[in-house]
Amino acid sequence: MTQTDQSLPSSHSITPAARVAWLLLILATLYFSYFHNLGVIGLVGPDEPRYAWIARDMAETGDWVTPRLYGKPWFEKPVLYYWGAALSFRWFGVTDTTARLPSAIAALLATVAMGWLAWRLYGGETARWLLALLPLTVGMIGFSHAAATDMVFAAMLTVAMTFTVVVLGLIPREVGASPPTWLALILFGFFLGLAVLAKGPAALILSGGAVLFWAAITQRWREAFRCLHPFAVASFCATALPWYVICARRNPDFFRVFIIEHNFKRYLTPEFQHIQPFWFYVPVTLVAFLPWAVLLLWASILGIQRIWQNGRLHPATTLLLCWAGFNLVFFSISKSKLPGYILPAIPAIGLLLARSFVVFSNQNEKSLRWLLSVYAVGSLLAGIPLIAVGKMPRVLLKPGPGEFVAVGCVVLAFGLANMLLTLKTRAVPTAALCVIPILLLTLLFRPLSHPWLAHDPSGRTLAAELTKADLCKTQLFAENMKRGQLYSLSFYLHREVEPWDRNQSTPGYLLVLSRRCADLVGPSLTCEDSPIELGRSGWFAYRLVVKNQ
Repeated sequence: MTQTDQSLPSSHSITPAARVAWLLLILATLYFSYFHNLGVIGLVGPDEPRYAWIARDMAETGDWVTPRLYGKPWFEKPVLYYWGAALSFRWFGVTDTTARLPSAIAALLATVAMGWLAWRLYGGETARWLLALLPLTVGMIGFSHAAATDMVFAAMLTVAMTFTVVVLGLIPREVGASPPTWLALILFGFFLGLAVLAKGPAALILSGGAVLFWAAITQRWREAFRCLHPFAVASFCATALPWYVICARRNPDFFRVFIIEHNFKRYLTPEFQHIQPFWFYVPVTLVAFLPWAVLLLWASILGIQRIWQNGRLHPATTLLLCWAGFNLVFFSISKSKLPGYILPAIPAIGLLLARSFVVFSNQNEKSLRWLLSVYAVGSLLAGIPLIAVGKMPRVLLKPGPGEFVAVGCVVLAFGLANMLLTLKTRAVPTAALCVIPILLLTLLFRPLSHPWLAHDPSGRTLAAELTKADLCKTQLFAENMKRGQLYSLSFYLHREVEPWDRNQSTPGYLLVLSRRCADLVGPSLTCEDSPIELGRSGWFAYRLVVKNQ
């Protein structure tokens, strides 16, 4: 995934009709990848509902400094996502879509920034392929649809690194106007400050480490130290420091909880139980780049061969490799590993992938067509039987028929997309039609996902049923409810639902998944015989009363 010469970016001229076709495909790709289906499922997992709760609390109380969960300070993450979601709630109302809107906008910003960088470094053809391929990856679609800090952090860091390329003088002057150096320095500091506000000091480590490794490889230390220009430092400090200083002054334990526990301990110790092997991010990266994982492997092999043969790289390509590689290595060393940690590396890898496809698809066309054709045929041979099995009147295997059909459709779409990618890319962008099967998957997401969402994994459906049964304002307890669903239910009910404790003596309603209650309560309470059935969510609500009352 390299560019080994120092030539200027070039772009094959295309007809006006092809430009219009590319524009329509790219606009459709950006919209359906990042903004379609934002609210199709409720807030899931432990993070989404907690972050959305904190943002709603900010919007309601007007306290834009201290994040609060259930009325108590919560310092797991900094404040940028909360600000974005709180403003979204104020302007557009409190919904699942508005909770995820900051991540979708951030993904769009990161993609556009990388498209601009691809255009300035390598020309229009690479930029077009970057804008077509990157948004359709599993990683970008998934994290753009999450009410969490990961995409916001990755996007701010991506834009900061884009301006780093300008600061380092890697944009050829012949390709057109770029921001003046003083403005690039200010914007670099500004977006790096936003990245620190999104997730913490990791932004400084990731950006600084990438630039330092680039300087060590290229021996261009003078250019690297431009990033410490007073304009950049002043812009960074003015952006990032005010909130940290004010929050620390208002909350004396902020530094200990956020910096020590949620940064140093999370990285250096297995205290948070996210333990994975060192090679964890290799398969995670391949999954994140589906449906283009085979293309990524092909480009990586050819890129390594090119580096081995020529022994030199374009400085900008070297920076992209350092950007992606340092992120992967840094978090591979960490004692705590989650898939979202490597999200800042995805845009850089996406640009390298797009550039490799443009360069190598002409020089190694046979190997590309052979590899993608084999993958596509294998997908067809696997996808069609899966759909056929799912359509049978009776399926004795697990998962059920719906799951077979859904998996078969995904496999088929991935195979067809790769098959279309083997078509010619000149004049008429035939190969760009590879985006169509993935766009169809996004359109069909609701029916395809229904088998897995027969019982809503979030608390949205259950909250609606409790509201309809006029139980939303009563004291509620949940027995054996998953942590994520419990947080989600609390968000939708706008009140904390407590996990059930057998020694609990407070009357109210107990939510259970079966028609049993008596053996769950302690000596001071008893359950009424007939529960309220909440059929759509699969739960039962038993009323708890004090004995002998």
